[in-house]
Amino acid sequence: MLLAALLLLVPSLMAGEGGAAIRQSLSPSYIVIGFAGGFVRHDNLHHGPVQLAQRIQQDAPKGSYIRVFENRHRKDAYKTILSLVDTDHNGVLSEEEKTRARIILFGHSWGASAVVMLAHELDRLGIPVLLTVQVDSVRKLWQHDGVIPENVEDAANFYQPHGLIHGRSVIRAANDSKTHILGNYRFDYRQTPARCGQIDWFERTLIPSHMQSQCDPHLWAEVESLVLQRLTPEPGIVASNPRP
Repeated sequence: MLLAALLLLVPSLMAGEGGAAIRQSLSPSYIVIGFAGGFVRHDNLHHGPVQLAQRIQQDAPKGSYIRVFENRHRKDAYKTILSLVDTDHNGVLSEEEKTRARIILFGHSWGASAVVMLAHELDRLGIPVLLTVQVDSVRKLWQHDGVIPENVEDAANFYQPHGLIHGRSVIRAANDSKTHILGNYRFDYRQTPARCGQIDWFERTLIPSHMQSQCDPHLWAEVESLVLQRLTPEPGIVASNPRP
């Protein structure tokens, strides 16, 4: 009788704090992590990665985990992913837990470089990544953003070539048999400017093309399409490449 009573209490105990413990024990259907560029905050809705995360939240499968980090908080993103993948919370990632992981990473500028760095860190643990997307990727001095590790299934690179700050024009796979480079897609804002609101003087005057890459609705629509194709795959349908 005592054991039965304790078992009846377990669900209510686990549901404390609004059922948070129960939700944490479940594996997210997808883990989607974005990185803001420069010194942009993770909640600044004037920037492409933050806007994208907000949009895909509406169409993502139930249970998906979607979050944007500042690029300097890559380690926090890494710890968050490990916690989500470790569904039994025993501190050890089993092969089954790793195999079940469905991770998508995207970012702009320094945030795009953070995407590649994070993918490499996950590769060391054998955790697969469905997709990485870099937008006008700019590496920090100690980072390398040009080679995509073999745990990444698909990777795409969007860049513009002008100004004091401009993105990496080419990414390549560390292992062509493991990673498919969808393309290196060039945008030219001197020919086709993008309209951006609430941009400060520095960005508007000194790095106008790099600034436009973070707010260009056409570019971010292409990124959104790539992400949603992985979030809602249809049997027998191969994701199409963007057409900038």
